[in-house]
Amino acid sequence: MSTTGTSDTTGLAGLVRRADVCVVAVADSFRGDGEILANPIGTIPMIGGRLVRATWEPDLMMTDGEAALITNTEAVPAIGDRVYETHNPYRRMFDLVWSGKRHVMMGATQVDRYGNQNIAALGGTPRQPRTQLLGFRGAPGNTINDTTSYWVPNHGPKVFVEAVDVVSGIGYDRAAALGPQASRFHEIRRVVSNLGVFDFETPDHRMRVRSLHPGVTVDEVVAATGFELVIGDEIETSRLPTPDELELLEVIDPSGTRYREVPDPT
Repeated sequence: MSTTGTSDTTGLAGLVRRADVCVVAVADSFRGDGEILANPIGTIPMIGGRLVRATWEPDLMMTDGEAALITNTEAVPAIGDRVYETHNPYRRMFDLVWSGKRHVMMGATQVDRYGNQNIAALGGTPRQPRTQLLGFRGAPGNTINDTTSYWVPNHGPKVFVEAVDVVSGIGYDRAAALGPQASRFHEIRRVVSNLGVFDFETPDHRMRVRSLHPGVTVDEVVAATGFELVIGDEIETSRLPTPDELELLEVIDPSGTRYREVPDPT
């Protein structure tokens, strides 16, 4: 099924759940990307990536997370059900990473006002952190070479922090310090959380509230953020999925894994 996602949303407000809004916000982060490699990591990012490819961006390439590109609409197809588009060996990934023709959406244990991200460690010292996390993984290379967005399922002041404990992904302040040649592909496009959508489209690239999900207030977001956000005079409400998109979501995520990651607010 393919749709442009332009159907009337009148009457949908009572049917749409918070996780559906998050998926659509993730999908919209990839709008306009065209024929590049989309690399959404995590449950809702994978669902949102499949949704945008089935609607607005049919030319997006999607990795299976290993050594191939697949065309399946379902977010997590069984191995036997995968439809392969082409072989994508690991060595070829570096050509894509270094070319700037990729958009990766990662998680963030911590993120600050300029988009610096931490997934490596918390507290202590670099040699002896209080809590060891994933490590740097590909975050430095991702952020300096490719468009990067972040998905945060639990928006809170311990995630949205004044300063990250360790810089894994490079934010706008550090990218600027590297100079125009080194940072020519750098773009932190969106931060999508369970409360709203945030960008860095401000003169000094500080994080800005782009939209808040239905039912979320400015006060709620301010209280859940450990630094001062840029807040405009008027804030949009994150859009609802269209009826066609809701239908697609039942194909992409038939078991409803998105609702387990982002439960409905109580």
